[in-house]
Amino acid sequence: MRGHRIKNRTIRKLLTNPISVVGLVLIIFFIVIAVVAPWITKPEYPGQPYMIPRSGYSATPEAPSPGHLFGTTEGQYDIYYGIVWGTRTAFRVGLIVVFFTLLIGVPLGAIAAFYGGAIDEIIMRITDIFMTFPFLVAAMVLVVILGRGLNNVMIAMMVFGWMGYTRMIRGDILTIKENDYIAAAHAIGASDFRIILRHVLPNAIYPIFVMATMNIGSMVLTAAALSFLGLGSAVGYADWGQMISFARNWILGTQTNPLAYWYTVIYPGAAIVLFVLAWNLVGDAFRDILDPRMRGSR
Repeated sequence: MRGHRIKNRTIRKLLTNPISVVGLVLIIFFIVIAVVAPWITKPEYPGQPYMIPRSGYSATPEAPSPGHLFGTTEGQYDIYYGIVWGTRTAFRVGLIVVFFTLLIGVPLGAIAAFYGGAIDEIIMRITDIFMTFPFLVAAMVLVVILGRGLNNVMIAMMVFGWMGYTRMIRGDILTIKENDYIAAAHAIGASDFRIILRHVLPNAIYPIFVMATMNIGSMVLTAAALSFLGLGSAVGYADWGQMISFARNWILGTQTNPLAYWYTVIYPGAAIVLFVLAWNLVGDAFRDILDPRMRGSR
């Protein structure tokens, strides 16, 4: 019942909080774009809808026109197509990476906190070792070892992205497991697995939602950075980071017109900014709603 009350209150406040409403509208907008992508853009390569069509091989970008609504970037890749299908790429990266980092981090943190002792020590020391590596640098090194490709980028981010969840869930469970209802569950003979699954995690998982929501945008931003550095998806793949990479030689425009090729940066840059902003706004709203210190002031 408590879980249902929290869920209902959270949904109600999300829909009445101006910050979360803006974030939700942006997320819905991107979802719609991702869903209707095959209808608003025409894939040129059979069986490869994520490969961006190109109208030639000239290095000089072309300005927006009826044939290319957002213009073309270096190599004559269509920016509009890359933005639309890149939305699907962004959701794929953000949701899959966050899902698997949760799948790794939450159980490890729950086990460490619930059992304590040597198990807790081993898990947390392993977590500390992984946390000593800077996330972006570690991901870059692993991608270099595994080879270029979006799937390898996602694997690298999963390998080095779970530790925050482990530490957060562990801290929450260390407090929750001291409550009387946990002792009562032990007294009636409930198994450890049942106690963790039915009584501990449901009461400790809400702060994880905040972190996970914000991390969706962060993972997309990291993947874009790796693509910009040439370690992400294959050349010509619909990926916002790679779209900006195509524009790197044209960011400063010409000597007489610094904004001559603005469209090569603004469109993919705006897509990344709005996508990350949307998830951060929703995450901020989650934090304000679920943080008990803020409930009294709202």
